[in-house]
Amino acid sequence: MNLSHLTTETADPRFAGIDTMSVGELAATMNAADAAVPAAVAGALPQITEAIEATSERVRAGGRLVYVGAGTPGRLGVLDASECPPTFGTPPEQVFAIIAGGEGAIVSPREGAEDDERAGAAAVDAAGVGPLDTVVGIASSGRTPYVLAAVRRARELGALTVGLSCNAGTPLSAAAAHAVEVLVGPEVVSGSTRLKAGTAQKLVLNMFSTIVMVRLGKTYGNLMVDVKATNGKLRERAVRIVRAITGAEREEALAVLDANGFNVKQAVVAARFGLAPCDAAARLAGAGGRLREALEERA
Repeated sequence: MNLSHLTTETADPRFAGIDTMSVGELAATMNAADAAVPAAVAGALPQITEAIEATSERVRAGGRLVYVGAGTPGRLGVLDASECPPTFGTPPEQVFAIIAGGEGAIVSPREGAEDDERAGAAAVDAAGVGPLDTVVGIASSGRTPYVLAAVRRARELGALTVGLSCNAGTPLSAAAAHAVEVLVGPEVVSGSTRLKAGTAQKLVLNMFSTIVMVRLGKTYGNLMVDVKATNGKLRERAVRIVRAITGAEREEALAVLDANGFNVKQAVVAARFGLAPCDAAARLAGAGGRLREALEERA
């Protein structure tokens, strides 16, 4: 296996003396290296945009967003997917992640799992991936066998496929319908792609889930109107959102949220038009769940 052509595996001479640096010098060195990551993401924005536009169309039609990765990329996929239900009120099955080695690999590394091609394809089959779904394969190297097999199988099943890597001209890019290559260069610790490559992947996945959800009407302006108020902090956020949109006083906002099961969108519609919860729910449903449309007088 020759990996010498991969920039993510290259030893950068600028970092050859890190074991002799002070803590302050190391922190400054890593910070300077990390500062290059947003620019690398910016360089891939045309490809990212195209992939997200295609993904949004599939999800709007009822499809799912599925991340597939091994090691750090797999964990980043799990992290991004797990944040969607509380942030955007999505069902767990709408955005989810497949990680090589299964759920146990989230906390206990199973490095050999990334080489199992059959397991990658089988995981896609087990998830019931179909033509409306989008499968995003994440691999810093762009050559991880598990991820490649998963993306190839997803494409055979008619799913939209995206390959997110941190090298140029990768097998993953060739396997996917949409190639996103974020070229971050060598790592401070050679080959440790949990560093710049991991940061780049997190930034791109933030864009994928957030932009798809915004396009689905999961926000009103920049307000998180589909938030699930499952703890004190989120309940307070719900109150602030209702107040910001309706101009209601705190006690009024609390009352309308209580009456509407702390459903922020429904509470806003109820407050704006003086509707009972069932009528507010019907108006919101008639607008396809999009609050902006529901608040229009003609809705």
